[in-house]
Amino acid sequence: MTVQTLRWGLLSTARINKALFEPLRTSKRNCLVAVASRSLDTAEAYARQHKIGRAYGSYEALLADPQVDVIYNPLPNHLHAEWTIKAVEAGKHVLCEKPLALTLDEVDAMADAAQRHGRVVAEAFMYRTHPQTLEVQRIVQGGKLGQVKMVRGSFTFVLDNSGDIRLDPAMGGGALWDIGCYPLSYTRSVLGAEPVEAFGWQVTGKTGVDLAFVAQMRFPGEVYAQFDCNFGVPYHVFMEIVGSEGTLVVPTPFCPGLNEKVYLTTQGKKKKTEALLVKGLIPYLSEVEDMADAVLLGREPRVSLADSRANTQAILALFESARTGKVVSL
Repeated sequence: MTVQTLRWGLLSTARINKALFEPLRTSKRNCLVAVASRSLDTAEAYARQHKIGRAYGSYEALLADPQVDVIYNPLPNHLHAEWTIKAVEAGKHVLCEKPLALTLDEVDAMADAAQRHGRVVAEAFMYRTHPQTLEVQRIVQGGKLGQVKMVRGSFTFVLDNSGDIRLDPAMGGGALWDIGCYPLSYTRSVLGAEPVEAFGWQVTGKTGVDLAFVAQMRFPGEVYAQFDCNFGVPYHVFMEIVGSEGTLVVPTPFCPGLNEKVYLTTQGKKKKTEALLVKGLIPYLSEVEDMADAVLLGREPRVSLADSRANTQAILALFESARTGKVVSL
């Protein structure tokens, strides 16, 4: 029998799970049915609190449930590859939190498992599926800015919890993996191209992870990009695409909501700035619907595994540049 509604299971009780509660309960093609923790008591308490039907005291037990079709993997970065592969081998499709993996070998192993078992694996860059991002891509790639010359972006916030896993190098911590991956991914997607050179600077903290990272990249056609990410600066996000005939500013690029505005400035006989309203969706609904399109309709996810591999490769090149002080060719 063909599955028409995807039944989701949460791999852990991570805080970010809450972002998917409303979308999974709003969607007609997705529903939330199970949650797992390393402790049955924790899982059962979580399930009661959030009205989830089934609770499991191990990740393995969730993967063994034949009534679960899709696994959401929000585990710490260093566990993404291991548990995504285990889920795929158990016959599940997987939406895995970003970054998909920490090495190219891990990405390749995930892609190989997905292909061998005929399952969908997608990286959870929610913004990539949102109508605002699709409209930005249409504006830029449709030529309204003329020839693109520069892309700039930023993602910062203050992380002051010394025990946070994002400060643990063994868990894939650091600002670039956690938040710098967003402006990098955004730049690549809006340009529809991959960087050919990368250069980066980082500021490391006591644990050895990067607390701040500043990146520069060169894309084909002499298009340049700059972005920064920082755990020590108050919340600040934006993306800006600069072309020969105009500029587009996106104030809420990474977590857009229902009705967002982007600002298009054009240079004709007279400079003009337009506030363009983009009708959106509740956050994360487009992400779960994209997963349903991929699983039920056979469409490629908005964030393909090849796309995720290219983002990982660029991040690793930036780290190498920061370590060596040299420009890295990709």
